[in-house]
Amino acid sequence: MTKAPDVADLTCEHSGKYWVRVLAKYREPSHPRSIAELALTLIPFAALIGLAWWALSVSYLLAGAISALNGAFLVRLFIIQHDCGHNAFFRNRTVNDWTGRLLGVLTLTPYDVWRQTHAIHHASTGNLDRRGIGDLPVQTLAEYRAAPWRKRLAYRIYRNPFFLFGLAPAWLFFVQNRLPVGLMGSGRRYWVSAMATNLAIAALVGAGIYLSQGLHVLFLILPMALVGASAGVWLFYVQHQFEDAHWNREADWQIHDAALHGSSHYVLPPVLKWFSGNIGIHHVHHLYSRIPFYRLTEVLRDHPALDRAQRLTLRESLHCARLHLWDERSRKLLSFAEARAA
Repeated sequence: MTKAPDVADLTCEHSGKYWVRVLAKYREPSHPRSIAELALTLIPFAALIGLAWWALSVSYLLAGAISALNGAFLVRLFIIQHDCGHNAFFRNRTVNDWTGRLLGVLTLTPYDVWRQTHAIHHASTGNLDRRGIGDLPVQTLAEYRAAPWRKRLAYRIYRNPFFLFGLAPAWLFFVQNRLPVGLMGSGRRYWVSAMATNLAIAALVGAGIYLSQGLHVLFLILPMALVGASAGVWLFYVQHQFEDAHWNREADWQIHDAALHGSSHYVLPPVLKWFSGNIGIHHVHHLYSRIPFYRLTEVLRDHPALDRAQRLTLRESLHCARLHLWDERSRKLLSFAEARAA
């Protein structure tokens, strides 16, 4: 039997390929567990919507606060949709797809469009020559220095935390997701996915406006969606944009090593780990995306080397918000201040 490498061996040649073989045994979902996880998320989610609806008769501020709390359950619903997109939540592809499509109405994310762009993200993560779809924009230090001042200013505005984790998530989920951005010319399937999701969302919102006899229903939707969107973008950001991340040009890029070394292990407190569906164990997820989110902890329990790799605590992750430019020479993500001194 081949001995599993220790954490010091994770940088050895083809270590990513090795771990793919090791992780294959964790890929099978448990249907009772999947159904239970879905119920444990959907039932409280629906209950909080009902509670916020009742609170409208007491205080709009109270209703908005309850809705904002429900953003945590919205994040978890997105994680389940995410697993469906990887065919990891149920064994049957059709069941995964239709579960994902229905959840996509609640998460404001057209499932088939997202699944395709996310597959591109998995197939190109860490590749400097294949950026642009399914990821957050990042420039190299050389690209930034060579860009005209207008483009540098636009990039600095985009990477500002108030924009990146405040305005950008709202734009992404309320506006950009309404069209199959990135797949506009890839066939009608993605247009059908986007438009059908839009119609379903419009029907739910319209029904809410009709029943509440006004726009009060927005106090049930907007805080929840904004909190969930911002939390989701933050999670996605720290999973790939940390100081010792891993990017290479096409000639030196290898998909499994990029997955292992270019994804963080975000160590969160238990309650946040539950609401984020273990997505912080992102290096394992990228190595083998067919593993259900509730089995990722089994991997760390059985393989301490992976548990110790790329650890990023909640406190340490705050530093990542000021990292913006990839330096191909030092192979580190730099802040704008560090870039000026480089």
